[in-house]
Amino acid sequence: MNNIFQMYKRKKLPHFLVLGTQKGGTTSLQKILELHSHVFLPSCKEVHYFTLHYEKPASWYSGHYQKAKWFQKRGDITPYYLFHPEAPLRIHSLLPRARLIVLLRDPVERALSQVFHARRHGFEKLGVEAALRAEEARLARGTLFSHQKHSYLARSRYLEQLDRFEELFPRRKILILRSEDLFINTETIWLQILKFLNLPIKPLTMSLPRANSGKGESGGVKLEIRDRLKNELRTTVEGVKERYGFDWGW
Repeated sequence: MNNIFQMYKRKKLPHFLVLGTQKGGTTSLQKILELHSHVFLPSCKEVHYFTLHYEKPASWYSGHYQKAKWFQKRGDITPYYLFHPEAPLRIHSLLPRARLIVLLRDPVERALSQVFHARRHGFEKLGVEAALRAEEARLARGTLFSHQKHSYLARSRYLEQLDRFEELFPRRKILILRSEDLFINTETIWLQILKFLNLPIKPLTMSLPRANSGKGESGGVKLEIRDRLKNELRTTVEGVKERYGFDWGW
């Protein structure tokens, strides 16, 4: 452990990671964390070291943090970490002392938001219903592109993803929050995050931005599609309530 501590100091590796979920408010969280003088975040929001760039040496990763001051907590906000099956072990191997933050959004709303996000950015050419039907076959092909871009329902199955991290990290090192609470009870959640990261308590000087949000497209989704998604994700919702004590009022 002493060797790991020295590596943290020498290579300036992250103290904390925001693992996800995608379309769960991580960009908004980034915006307010950037305002805290004791936090350092890289200029790029998503470093993707443990997913897309793991072939690079740890020195490449630490290079993103060389400008951090000695008193700052260094963070990495990359939502793909939560879903990538190899990320937990990779993270634990390099950052066993890291603190982990997860934002969980209503899984149906999250899945639909990802579909529309993919369509806006050109990753998805199919309509909502067709994209959801095509997901299983796309993921079965095993391509990295579909795993990252077309994993609509799969990313909303939170328990399987969290299991991988909870097998490696002590529960006290993982803060799991309901995304909606970040926007509804911002000050309360902000204080909870600061205490979890052992940061000086500072009030927010701005309202929480709705960064990287959609354009309200999901409001037009057919009720039968929503009902089908609820049926498919009900086990997730029930499991989250039992394990973490919150749900989405279904």
